[in-house]
Amino acid sequence: MKKITEEKKILITGITGLVGSFTARHFLKSGFQVAGLKRENGDFSLLKDIENQIVWYEGDILDILALEKSIENVNYVVHAAAIVSFAPKDRKRMFKTNVEGTINVVNLCLEKNIKKLCFVSSVAALGRKIPNEKILNHAIKINEKATWEESEFNSNYAKTKYLAEMEVWRGQAEGLDSVIVNPSLILGETDWNKTSTQLLKYVYDEHKFYPEGSLNYVDVEDVAACIYKLTTSDISNEKFILSAGQIIYKDFFEKVALRFHKKAPSTLLGKSLTGIIWRFEAVRSFFTGNTPLITKETALSSSHSFEYQNDKIKKMTNFSFKSLDQSLDRICKNLLEKYSTNKLARVE
Repeated sequence: MKKITEEKKILITGITGLVGSFTARHFLKSGFQVAGLKRENGDFSLLKDIENQIVWYEGDILDILALEKSIENVNYVVHAAAIVSFAPKDRKRMFKTNVEGTINVVNLCLEKNIKKLCFVSSVAALGRKIPNEKILNHAIKINEKATWEESEFNSNYAKTKYLAEMEVWRGQAEGLDSVIVNPSLILGETDWNKTSTQLLKYVYDEHKFYPEGSLNYVDVEDVAACIYKLTTSDISNEKFILSAGQIIYKDFFEKVALRFHKKAPSTLLGKSLTGIIWRFEAVRSFFTGNTPLITKETALSSSHSFEYQNDKIKKMTNFSFKSLDQSLDRICKNLLEKYSTNKLARVE
């Protein structure tokens, strides 16, 4: 077994999730000893082939004793644990995990003199407000200098990530070296009933509607590569947007449909119909307990076009993002191979 140096030990919170699992693979390939937190009933499907290569600690980021035990044995921390939801019922749980959990991580990183913390935030934390001079059909460009402003376009998830970032900045002021990454919509191989991969299943199931507006995307492999590059570099106390590009929903769905050999959504979901649907989904969610397919927050954000600029990460690290076609070729092929055998099209 390869000997691990004292300077190459890292804890990844949220290691069982999409970003955490790909990040773990990247650090393992680079010779790091990787540690992670796990709950008794956690889902390890994204790590099943490398599960025995990870040093595990029982607990989560709200369990301070477990978190302390895991951090005291490492030199670096990647904090990727978070709840991502746009359902109103998840608001309190999101604030507790995303904000209080980050407070715990930052405090222990300071106490244990961690060499560097990399916090995985979101472009949602940059805040979105439509300026008065907005020109119709033109994208609103946002970079790392954007300042948070309260707006109806900021979801509860966005607020939790912004508040979590404030805790990381507080840690910096107290002497913690850190970097923040703000990924846009992350595309990757995972359960397509979860996270952004639900968009791909939406196309596979041949739904007919597509929303207004556009989406910004980034490959999970690129996110993991940037996290590694920034965490192990001399760059500190900076934040970086991770986004490969922007595309309107209609074109995105057509690209996915082509790779799935399915019929693409062809009917524009106008504002009036969107308003009806999110209200219907709110009622359905209340009585069934299921996550709504569309909420007031997602309906508002999808009706406008935001472009998250990636000039800073490319300039400071000379990083090149994968094209959307490269990402979709790999991801859609993986999903078809995985689910054609298991007949996932029937899975709810």
